[in-house]
Amino acid sequence: MKYRNTKKIAFFAVFFMLALNTVLAQGTIKKIDKAALKEVIKADDVQLIDVRTAEEYEAEHIGNAVNFNIIDRKMFVDQIKDLDRQKPVYVYCKIGGRSKRAAKLLKEKGFVEIYDYSGGYNDWVSE
Repeated sequence: MKYRNTKKIAFFAVFFMLALNTVLAQGTIKKIDKAALKEVIKADDVQLIDVRTAEEYEAEHIGNAVNFNIIDRKMFVDQIKDLDRQKPVYVYCKIGGRSKRAAKLLKEKGFVEIYDYSGGYNDWVSE
């Protein structure tokens, strides 16, 4: 009888550890404000993604951002394959809706540290 209980406890312990490991391995999404983003983009190797349309990006964008349009989900997923999943990645759109979707997708795809500039480009250009 004791052997059966020990086996059950061991099974649940292993199950719990695997579940905990899965949760910890998933990325985190953090909000970032304009002041913090201004500091971040000073680095040359920052992974900054403008998730707006190509037309919006061409009209104006932040620093050395790359344009990965979240509206085209298939292309977006293909484009993020070249990014380093272990390095922080920063996303923004116009006012925050698309960047939120992009951040969730990045998390699903295994990115570890995701920052959502939810104020978006409108906040960036406002004084």
